[in-house]
Amino acid sequence: MKIIIGSKNPAKITAVKNSFSHEGEFVSLDIPSGVSEQPFSDEETIKGAINRAEAALKQGNGDIGIGLEGGVQETSYGLLICNWGALVTNESEPIIAGGARIPLPEEIAVRLRAGEELGPVMEDYAKNKNVRKQEGAVGIFTSGMVNRSEMFTHVMNLLVGQYKRSI
Repeated sequence: MKIIIGSKNPAKITAVKNSFSHEGEFVSLDIPSGVSEQPFSDEETIKGAINRAEAALKQGNGDIGIGLEGGVQETSYGLLICNWGALVTNESEPIIAGGARIPLPEEIAVRLRAGEELGPVMEDYAKNKNVRKQEGAVGIFTSGMVNRSEMFTHVMNLLVGQYKRSI
C-alpha cells in the first residue's frame, strides 16, 4: 500500500507513520492546503485537510492520501486551536476526523485575529524556531504533556480506524 502524506512537516509525517505502523510505503509531498495560511474555522480547516489529501493522492499516485491541517476556531470561550485530518482513496468519499482543542491565551488570540499566523506567533512567543515542526502550540500550552505529533496521531488513529472499518 502506498500512502501519500500531503505535507513535509515532521510532526505530521510521524503521526501518519505511528497510525499505520509498517503497513506500507510512505511518501511525503509538499501539498498546499488551498485555504488561508491561518484557517479560522473548523470548516476551513477541514477543507484544507481534504484538499491536501486529495491532491496528495493524485500527485503521488498512491492508494491512500492523507491531509492534516491545524487551525483555530472562535468560540464564546475564546479562540481554540483545532486540528483536522482527511483520508482519501480512489474508491471512497473523504473520511474526516478532528482532535484536541484548547483555548489560546488572549495575547496570542489577539495577534491571530489581527491577521498573523499561529506558527510565527508561537515562534515569537516561545523564543524558539520551527515550533510547528516540533511541539507545536499544544505542546507549549500543555507544558509538554501533549505535543503536535501526538495530537495528530490521535486524529490519524480516528481516520485509520474508520478506514479499516469501511474496507
